Amino acid sequence: MTTHSTIRLRRRSLSTLTTLAILVFFALLTSACGSSSISGVPLVEPATTRDSPTNTTNAPRIALVMKTLTNPFFAEMERGARQAEAELKISLIVKTAAQETSIDQQIAIIERLIIDRVNAIVVAPGDSTSLVPVLRRAQQAGITIVNIDNRLDPTLVHQLGLVNTPFISVDNVDGAYQAAKYLSQKIITPTNVLVLEGIPTAQNAIDRTTGALKAFAENPKITVAAVETAHWKIDEAFDVTKALMKAHPQVGAIFCANDMMALGTIQYLTEIGRKDILVAGYDALPDARTAIKDGRLLVTVDQQAARQGYLGVKYAVQLLAGEKLPEETMVPIALVTADSKP
Repeated sequence: MTTHSTIRLRRRSLSTLTTLAILVFFALLTSACGSSSISGVPLVEPATTRDSPTNTTNAPRIALVMKTLTNPFFAEMERGARQAEAELKISLIVKTAAQETSIDQQIAIIERLIIDRVNAIVVAPGDSTSLVPVLRRAQQAGITIVNIDNRLDPTLVHQLGLVNTPFISVDNVDGAYQAAKYLSQKIITPTNVLVLEGIPTAQNAIDRTTGALKAFAENPKITVAAVETAHWKIDEAFDVTKALMKAHPQVGAIFCANDMMALGTIQYLTEIGRKDILVAGYDALPDARTAIKDGRLLVTVDQQAARQGYLGVKYAVQLLAGEKLPEETMVPIALVTADSKP
């Protein structure tokens, strides 16, 4: 049973003078400081922009565009990219949106990078389809593109003519399958389970749900009671888990497609005193590793975020040098459990 969240936008009519005033206000903010915000949330520019501290005039300028830095996974990805920067003597520009759901911000970031005429963009897209048109425009402007972490939609990539764009990630179907299989092997009596998935239009979210459901289908004792998105977010996972647990109080296990959602789920389960529910995550964040040691999380998946960031920058440099690269590079994953070596 799948529950789908709906967000309804209400339009309010404004007088002509009020509309003009708002437009002028936005324009002044954008021109005055290059970014704007209301209640701390950026409107166009990224929440984080970090240029290389050792920027040199002749070094290739490579931008790493990530979803957010509120998830430690992407901080680790930046660490790997910085290592490549130091080794390859390039100038790295790191830009992120405010949240993993801030797709319009990622698009605006890339549009700005086109204007800034960077040499290459290494992108971990928040959405698999929405960013393809702007990345195509970047490529038409002579900018090299490397896709990491979340795969751009192959059909749309082909239709729009985005070519020679290597993809670096992990096999998310297999990673989620292994984590869910590890969890399902603990279940020997009839049990309802929940699946918390990521952004529904992100290919890595789709793949992880697919892998988890495949593993659960192999255990006849398991019934998947609900599949619901929490958009990769810790606070949303808390609320979604709360709602699903009220609808399905007999749940015995929960697969979360990333650790942020797993941590939100664990927070709610701790609040209601449910220590009997098995929880699986994905990403091997430091807090998730701690939760495994504490017995609150059963398993997570290390997908080597730093390695993905490193290879993304390295591939960009190689493409700029005219080298041919594989269309797809899969980084190995590893399960992290209580039995894993430190």
